[in-house]
Amino acid sequence: MTFAGEITDTLEFEVGPEAEGQRLDSFAASASGLSRSAVQRLILCGDVTLNGLETQAKARVKAGDVVAVTPPPPAITDVVAQDIPLDIVYQDADIAVINKPKGMVVHPAAGNPDGTLVNAILFHIKDLSGVGGELRPGIVHRIDRMTSGLLVVAKNDAAHVSLSDQLKTHSVSRVYYALCEGNLKEDSGTVNAPIARHRTDRKRMAVDPKGRSAVTHWQVLERFGSVTFLRVELETGRTHQIRVHMAHIKHPLVGDEVYGHAQNRLGVTGQALHAGELRLTHPRTGELMRFTAPLPDEFEHALHILRSGKRPGDQ
Repeated sequence: MTFAGEITDTLEFEVGPEAEGQRLDSFAASASGLSRSAVQRLILCGDVTLNGLETQAKARVKAGDVVAVTPPPPAITDVVAQDIPLDIVYQDADIAVINKPKGMVVHPAAGNPDGTLVNAILFHIKDLSGVGGELRPGIVHRIDRMTSGLLVVAKNDAAHVSLSDQLKTHSVSRVYYALCEGNLKEDSGTVNAPIARHRTDRKRMAVDPKGRSAVTHWQVLERFGSVTFLRVELETGRTHQIRVHMAHIKHPLVGDEVYGHAQNRLGVTGQALHAGELRLTHPRTGELMRFTAPLPDEFEHALHILRSGKRPGDQ
């Protein structure tokens, strides 16, 4: 699944008659110039699709099919372990659950060669899954740099495959808390709108009928007139999904400079979005596990201002 703020260019290839019946991983590797093992890792992460749908490496392609490949970011060598403070909520032999602070990038990429979550987990967690590759060891899913909250890290390849499958089948539950602009009239709702890369601004995503399926469920927790406090649950996990969907229904997230208003409201830096709850099935024991992370201080401060009756922007 693609959850990071970073967006890389997606390559699309139409299957010709000569490739009829090839395995997806074989065709994608040949068409993209990537190694087959690299393509298999991308398939596990949901970064290779067949006719817009995620599927398995062994799937067979047919003439006329469209295979989309989102390659990894430019290679960065010498990813080093760094002694960066890390809030490890839970850890055992198979998984670790981490509460990522706002402002931390998940993995090295162009412009962020170090100081990332990957650099930190290489220091604090010695045994990690290799499925994600050199730049993403153990990384199963990602959250935006300016979003705080929970994500799970795989400590072995079996756990990585299990968790990736759970994400693909939507059996992992991810609950976020958000402040959005305006007053939503209903108490709850669902945004079911496909998402693709913006057609003119390649650094953004957008609702697009030709995009990949995206479903977001929301519930009002508190109303403050010009701002609403929401509980949001993802059914799918597209890049910037909550941010795009809330902007699509004319209620962008407070502080979202990409999809909303540029001004800093309520003292929030970046979008007011926190991944506060994560539920998954343990890859070894089969136990249903639930993890929570409290709202960060900045978010709590914004709520305090709103509950005090001050208008957003008041000193």
